[in-house]
Parts: sequence; C-alpha cells; structure tokens
Amino acid sequence: MKVFVLQTPYYLIDKSRLLPNLEKIAKLREASGVKCLLALKCFATWSVFDFMAEYMDGTTSSSLYEVRLGHEKFTGETHAYSVAYADHEIAQVLACSDKIIFNSIGQLSKFKEASQGHVRGLRVNPGVSTSEFDLADPARPFSRLGEHDPAAIAAVADQISGLMFHNNCENDSFERFDEMLSLIEDRFDAVIQNMDWISLGGGIHFTGEGYPLERLAARLKAFGEAFGVQVYLEPGEAAITGAATLEVTVLDTMYNGKNLAIVDSSIEAHMLDLLIYREPAKITPNTGAHQWMICGKSCLAGDIFGEFNFDTPLKAGDRLSFQDAAGYTMVKKNWFNGVKMPSIAIRELDGTTRLVRDFDYDDFVAALS
Repeated sequence: MKVFVLQTPYYLIDKSRLLPNLEKIAKLREASGVKCLLALKCFATWSVFDFMAEYMDGTTSSSLYEVRLGHEKFTGETHAYSVAYADHEIAQVLACSDKIIFNSIGQLSKFKEASQGHVRGLRVNPGVSTSEFDLADPARPFSRLGEHDPAAIAAVADQISGLMFHNNCENDSFERFDEMLSLIEDRFDAVIQNMDWISLGGGIHFTGEGYPLERLAARLKAFGEAFGVQVYLEPGEAAITGAATLEVTVLDTMYNGKNLAIVDSSIEAHMLDLLIYREPAKITPNTGAHQWMICGKSCLAGDIFGEFNFDTPLKAGDRLSFQDAAGYTMVKKNWFNGVKMPSIAIRELDGTTRLVRDFDYDDFVAALS
C-alpha cells in the first residue's frame, strides 16, 4: 500500500467509508422505486462525483452555481431549486436543469413565461419538521420556505407537475418520518393526486446504523403507487456520513485550568456548522485518562473543537483526526484570519491516497479584492 504524506490540515475522503452509504442508497432505490439526488448544499466535492453517480440518480441544488456544478460534473438528473431566483440567473438555471422547483407562487408566476415548456415544481411547507434547532427549522413561525395553503397551491396546479416537501432534518426515526408523511398525505391529498412527481427532500438518516431500510422502502413504494407519482429523495448527509476526516496537527500545548492543545485548523473556518449549532467535533476512540480541550488557531476565543480523552498527554507534532467531516464542511469553509484552507485528498478503494486540491496564498488573495 502506498504511504501518502500530506501537510495538514486536509480533508480526507475515504471511498471505503463512503461506499456503504452509497450501497444503502442503491438498495433503497431498487426496493422502493425512488430516485435519489445528491443535495449539493451539503456536499459538493466533485472529485468523487463519478464514483457517487454509479449509485445515485443526479443532484439537487440551492443556487445557480450548484445547478451548474451538478449539470457539468454529475451525470443523471439535475434539479434546480432556490429560495428566490434573480432575473439575470433564470435563463442559465433553466439551461442547466431538468426540473426547476420554485419556492413560491410569486416566483412561479414571475417566471411562468421564461420557464414555459420546462418541467416545473413548487416547494410546499407542510408546517411540521424534525429540526431541533430553530435556525434550521423550515416549519418555524413565519417561514419563507415554501407555500403552505393547499387551496392556493391547487389554484396553480396546472402550471406544475411536481411538489417538493423538505421537512426532515437529521431524522433517524422511521416512525417520525412515517407520521409526518401521513400528515402530508392527509393535508395535501387533492393536490398530490394531480402531480407526476414528488420530492420528499433530504434529512432522512436512512444510512445510519440500525435504520429499518426495508420499512422505509415499503412506505415510499406505497406512497408512490397510491398517488401514481415518481418519488424523489435528496440525501445529503445520508450519502456522506462518516466518509471523511479533517486531519490536523497539534502546534502547541498550554494549561489554564484545563489541558489545551492548539491545532493547525479552525472550527470557525473549517467546520463552521459545529460552531453554529454548538456541537463538538468527533474524535475516536475518545478514551483514556488524559482529557484535553482541542482549540483552533484563529483569534476567535470560542474557536474550540471540543474536549476529548487520550491515552497519553498531547504534545506538539501529534496528529489528530476529526471524524465525520464531509457534510457542511467543505461547502462552508472560509478564509477567516487567513488560516490556511485544508487541502482535499481522496483515499481510493485500494488504499492509495491522492491529493485533488491544495490551497495557497494566491487562493486567499483571489477570494478578496
């Protein structure tokens, strides 16, 4: 096996850890008849798109640039969605997509003429979700994410052929998914009957350990057959959970009531979602008698990855791996404090590792003006 030495920090995508997720996606597709689209808002590292495309049906997006990326780099269908399209974007969005999903009836009406002849859909907000964070809850009060009135949607049903519901968030409970889908069926039954396709969005953690995949497949198949629709799912984290690490090196250690280790990375710059939702990073095995707080190197006082246990005290030069570092990391990384952007490397199924992207000072300068 080739030994690969790369300067930290870097994201390491391991295809052998990505593959089990993709195999579960393929199994669900076969058993249920659903189509699965990679949600680029979660993961858009296109160097593994060819690998993922063998197990998925295409991509779904949240912006013009994501639509273009899916169209250019990922085979299969390209679904376009945005909370709002600008006038100067719409022509290119349509040119790069197979389906366009509007967030509101207002946007559907505004671009009715421009999108004539294109497959069109509308986002629907069912008013329920599984999000535990108000920040990410699509069903929060006064939500701008989708239309909620069945009568209003029915009035424009002749202009669309599909609906998109996205109300799951890190939902690892089949029972909760089933309950919310039943609410959707009851409330929007009449309008769903007139559609050709329905997207149930992402946020369903069906690749997790112990998830009843067979029950989910049966429920989705029954839903599709009952309404005569093609069902889509939009897995993001379900596709890439556990597939990557953020590799870092300890630069310095301190003691200030706790053992502190400063690494050559930053949670604000490189794992921003964890800072936003106040969640610690993951290190395995996280056992041992020596507890250390792992700190980022930016000047933000709260740039903290978390507290972890080790068998021996940490020292400068030690290597650490933050687990589950694929979703909402590379798509959110930034140049705060000018901290070096992590490189991106891929470990192939045969164990060899290759560098696919490095970032340097020129990239930092190019991101500014």
